[in-house]
Amino acid sequence: MTTPLHITNGDSMTGSLMRLELKGDIITWREMLCEGKTTIDVGSESFWRQRFEFLHSRYKVSKQNFIDLTLKEYRNLCNHKKQQEIVLWFEDDLFCQVNMLGVLSWLLKQRPYADVFLVSLSKTDTKGALVPLSQLSVDELKECYSNKVLLSTDDMEYADFIWQLYCEKNPIRLYNAVKRERAAFPYLKKAIHAHCKRFPSVQNGLNFLENQMLRIATEERPASREQLIGSILMNQENYGYGDQQYYRMSKRLRPLFKSLNPVLLNSKGMAVLEGDTNFYPVLRNDNDYLGGAPKYSFLYYEENDQLLKL
Repeated sequence: MTTPLHITNGDSMTGSLMRLELKGDIITWREMLCEGKTTIDVGSESFWRQRFEFLHSRYKVSKQNFIDLTLKEYRNLCNHKKQQEIVLWFEDDLFCQVNMLGVLSWLLKQRPYADVFLVSLSKTDTKGALVPLSQLSVDELKECYSNKVLLSTDDMEYADFIWQLYCEKNPIRLYNAVKRERAAFPYLKKAIHAHCKRFPSVQNGLNFLENQMLRIATEERPASREQLIGSILMNQENYGYGDQQYYRMSKRLRPLFKSLNPVLLNSKGMAVLEGDTNFYPVLRNDNDYLGGAPKYSFLYYEENDQLLKL
C-alpha cells in the first residue's frame, strides 16, 4: 500500500495541511486557470507556454518564477506515479473550482487507476458563507478529511467534460451544462454562474466585478485604492480573487475615476454606473479570454440571467 498524495489549492492550504501531519506527500497547484486563455490539454508543452505568456504579459511573472513556482511543482506531480489514493483540497470559489477541473482532467488521463477524493467544506461563518479550509483549526480540518468523498469514474468524466466546455469558444454550452447540480461537485454550479457574470453586461459593458468596484467606490467612498480593493475582497461573493486581480481591474477602469486617493468617480464613471453610457467600446480587447472564450464576444443579460453571443 502506498501513502496518499495530497494536492492543494495554494501555499496557504499547504501550510495548514502540514500542521495535520497526515501521511503522504503534498503537491501545491500554483495556477489561476480562471483567468486567461486555457486549452483542454492540461500539462502539455503548448498549454504551459500559453499560460506563461498570459501570466507574463498581464502580471509580469518572470520566466524563472514560473519555472520555480509552477513548473517544478507540476513536474513533481508527474513524478508521483504510484499513489493509489489522491486527495484534492480545493475551496468552493470560482478560482479554486476552475483549478480543480483542470487537475481532475489531468488525473483522468494520467492517473486513471487512482482513487481520487475531494475534501468538502463544512463550516460556515455568521453570514452563512463557507469558511475556507485554510482558516479551519486542526480538528476541523481532520473532520473534513475524514468526510472526504470518493469520486466515481462518471464523476471524473463529468469534470473532464465541464473542463472541455470551459475551454471552448462558446461559454453558453458550459452555462447550460451545469444548470443541474451534481452531488459530487456541490459548488460547481454556483462557480460557473459567477464565471458567466464576468462577461460584459448588456447594460453598460462592465462585468459584475467591474460594476461592483464602481458601486463600492460610490457607496463607501474609500480613502484610497487600497481601501477600495480591501472592500471588494470582503464583498466579492464566490470569486476567490486576490488583490492583484483587483489592482489590475482598477487600472483598466482608471478613466472612470476622478481620483483614487481618495476614491471618486468622475462624471463618465457615474454615467456608466447608472447605465446611461456603455463602456464596452473602450474596454474591448480581442486578446482577453475567459477560459476558451473571447471575453468581449459575449454579453451577460442580467434581467434574463443568460449569455448572449455577439
